[in-house]
Amino acid sequence: MVAILSTSESFERKPVALMERITADGSSPWPVEAGRYRLVAARACPWANRSVIVRRLLGLEQAISLGIAGPLHDERSWRFHNDPDNRDPVLGIEWLREAYEKAQPGYDDGVTVPTMVEVATGKAVTNNFQQLTLDFSTQWREFHRPGAPDLYPEALRAEIDEAIEGVYHDVNNGVYKCGFASSQGAYERAYDTLFARLDALSERLAGQRFLVGDTITEADVRLWVTLVRFDPVYHGHFKCNRQKLSEMPVLWAYARDLFQTPGFGDTIDFAQIKQHYYGVHLGINPSGIVPTGPDVSNWLSAHGREELGGRPFGDGTPPGRVDEAEAVPQIGP
Repeated sequence: MVAILSTSESFERKPVALMERITADGSSPWPVEAGRYRLVAARACPWANRSVIVRRLLGLEQAISLGIAGPLHDERSWRFHNDPDNRDPVLGIEWLREAYEKAQPGYDDGVTVPTMVEVATGKAVTNNFQQLTLDFSTQWREFHRPGAPDLYPEALRAEIDEAIEGVYHDVNNGVYKCGFASSQGAYERAYDTLFARLDALSERLAGQRFLVGDTITEADVRLWVTLVRFDPVYHGHFKCNRQKLSEMPVLWAYARDLFQTPGFGDTIDFAQIKQHYYGVHLGINPSGIVPTGPDVSNWLSAHGREELGGRPFGDGTPPGRVDEAEAVPQIGP
C-alpha cells in the first residue's frame, strides 16, 4: 500500500482502484488458475505482508508466484530496485505502475501493494487488499497444501469480520491516522482511539491465545502485521508513543507467539520496514535518516502463551521451510 495524504486535517485512505476478484466459481472475469498470476508485494508494507503470510500458511507458493518490490519508491510507484537490473525477473518491469498501465492505458490513479498481476499479459488484475486474502482462503482451496489451516472458518466468519473491522479502522489504519494527522486535534483523536482499541485487545487476549476461536484466523494476521511494525516504526515515526509494544505485556507476548510461528516471523525484514517508512515519508522525516534501533532479538524470547491452550493450525500442520528465493534475514544467533 502507498499511504495517500488527505486534504483534510485527518488522514483518509484513498480507495483502491482495481476492485476485480479472482474467483473459482466464474463470478468474475478472472478465474483461479495455478501459474497465471503473480503476487507483487513489498516486505515493508503491512497490507502486502498479510497477503504474503496467508499465501505461505495456505501453501499457495506453487500456484501463485511472488514478486517483491523494494522498500523505496516515489510518485511513480513501487520499484523493483532490489532485483537484478532493477526489474522484476518474471514481469520484466521496473515500476509496478507499468502493470497498471498495461491494464488501463493512461492509468492515473493509485498504485499499491499487494497487486495481483496476470503473468502472460503483464496486466494488473486487482489491488483489492481487503478481499485478496479472504479469496486466498475461499477461492483458491483447490491449491491449498495438505494440512493448510482454515483461516476463515465459516462458523466464525461473522465474529472474524467484526474483529477485523475494528482492527482496520482503529489499529491498522489508526497508526496512519496518527502519523499523517495535520492538526493537533486530529492527531489526539486518532491517538486516543488507537490506544483504546489496543487496551481492549489486550483485555480480550489476556484470557485467550488468538483473537477468534482457538486457532489462528484472518483476524490474527491482520492485527499482527501492525503490531510487528509498532516499535521499529509507529511508536516514534508515527508518534504512537504512549507505550512501546514491548511495554504492553499481553500484546507483546501475543505478537512474539505469532512471530515464532512458521509463516509469520519468517516473512519479516525489519531493515526494509524501516528503510521504507523513514526513507519515503519525507514530510515526516525530512532528513531521510533511518534509525539503527531498536534491537529486535527480543522477538525470539519466551512468550508463555502456550499456557492458554489453543491450536495454532487447528487440525492442520505448520507450513514447511521457506523457499530460499523468498527467505528474509534472520534475527538472533
